[in-house]
Parts: sequence; structure tokens; C-alpha cells
Amino acid sequence: MAHAGYNRGMDPSNHDELEQLLARLQAGVEAAEVHGALAGFLCAGGRGRADNWGESLALDAVLDAQTEGGADADNLRALFEATADALADEDDAFAPMLPDDDAALASRADALVAWCRGFLGGVGLANPRARGVLSEEAEEAIADLGRIAASELSVEEGDADEDAYAEVLEFVRVAALLLRDECAAAAKRH
Repeated sequence: MAHAGYNRGMDPSNHDELEQLLARLQAGVEAAEVHGALAGFLCAGGRGRADNWGESLALDAVLDAQTEGGADADNLRALFEATADALADEDDAFAPMLPDDDAALASRADALVAWCRGFLGGVGLANPRARGVLSEEAEEAIADLGRIAASELSVEEGDADEDAYAEVLEFVRVAALLLRDECAAAAKRH
């Protein structure tokens, strides 16, 4: 799946690059989960800044790198900006940061589960009161994302499982955009 709308520096299409950065920082968390947390935080109206979002997400290693400055801080800033830009894109160019399509399907499925786990955590950090003010459809999307986050997707290499993965990925992407819209509308009402 192409990640339209992302084309600068450390962006969500560079899963492996972020994975290497997080390993170098000894962050103890996967790239997909970090991107999910950042996306969830931003979708739910979190007010982090590009230069200190590690603090908002309680990611000490990320915050330390941001505080120290340099290339790692620049890459983390670019990730924040690219993610925020994609979420604000009128054409809904946003896509979860996951391994490329040439990675093993099982690896991509595991990353999708981690992304959902991070996304829900980010939503909770940004707006723990969001539940109850969202539509029934958005509440159902949160519940479905929770089921995905709590699952272990069983996949085999093959067209049927590739198609199923693509369907789940598209559901996750659309659910994130739905929650972005719902949280923005709820914030305007309150």
C-alpha cells in the first residue's frame, strides 16, 4: 500500500527507519505502536508540539532525544509534522505506519495489531473523556480497534490472507479518520 501524502524526511512510510531510530534510542517500543500512539493522540485532539511530543505520550527515550536535539530530534519532529499533515489532509491521505508490502504478511499483521494498541493508548492520553460524547458508530469503531489490538492475527502467505489483511488495514485507517472527525466535532460542542 502506498502512503500517499508522505514524502519528507522521517515520515510514516519509513517504518524501518523509525524502527532503527527507536532501537538506537533504546525506547523499548515498536515503530508501528509509536506511530499509532501519535496518530491516536492527534486524532483525539491532543495538543502536543512537534518538538516535545514524546512527553505527551510518556515516551521517555523519545523525549530525551527531542531534548538533546540533533538529527534524531529532527527526524522525530518530521514524523510528528508528517503525521499531523496527513491527518489534516482533505483527501484523507493518512495511513498507519507499517512495514512495507514486501515484508512477510505475519510481520505486517503483528505491526497492525501494535499500531491499534498504540492508537487506542494515544486516544486515551489525549482525551480520556471522549467516550460517551461520540456517536454510536465511533464507539463501535473504538471497540473494534480494541478487539484488533487485543488479538493475534493468524495469517498465512497467500492471496486470501493478503486480501483479508488489506480489508482490516483499510478498516483501521477509516476508523482512525472517523475518530479524528468525531473528536474534532465533540471538541467544538464543548
